[in-house]
Amino acid sequence: MHDQTGDQADEDRRFIRQAGLLARARMEAGAGGPFGALIVREGAVIAEGWNEVTSAHDPTAHAEIVAIRRACAGAGDFSLAGATIYSSCEPCPMCLAAIYWARLDRLVFANSREEAAAIGFDDALIYDEVPKPVQARRLPTRRLPDAASREAFDAWMRKADRIAY
Repeated sequence: MHDQTGDQADEDRRFIRQAGLLARARMEAGAGGPFGALIVREGAVIAEGWNEVTSAHDPTAHAEIVAIRRACAGAGDFSLAGATIYSSCEPCPMCLAAIYWARLDRLVFANSREEAAAIGFDDALIYDEVPKPVQARRLPTRRLPDAASREAFDAWMRKADRIAY
């Protein structure tokens, strides 16, 4: 665990509570499951997200993903370096990966994945599947090399104006 100043701890408590209140409000409004997330930079909320899986008919519309999409659109950048994400629950593997891809500096969460599993949101299958070799996963998967796909990679490497991410 990282050391924090009293001010940082107070800020963390304030924003994690706000994420929890957002989760409940949006869940009670029928948006989706009981999950909320905030992205904060320099002490200010730059984006909010809540679970919209059932209302948007989108299995990727988890609170953290929604917040990251909104924050990046607002910032005009794919990087959220310098920001913290506050989530009412420990992120699932998809959301955790997105947090890393977005380059957020910190993650603060309230409920654990075990607590989420106890109310019907169990991510254990995915956590268990990810480290397995491709051939050992439950999802039948086949690698099928293709010239067009390889050529796209080669073209990317020749592209003078590519933006690394």
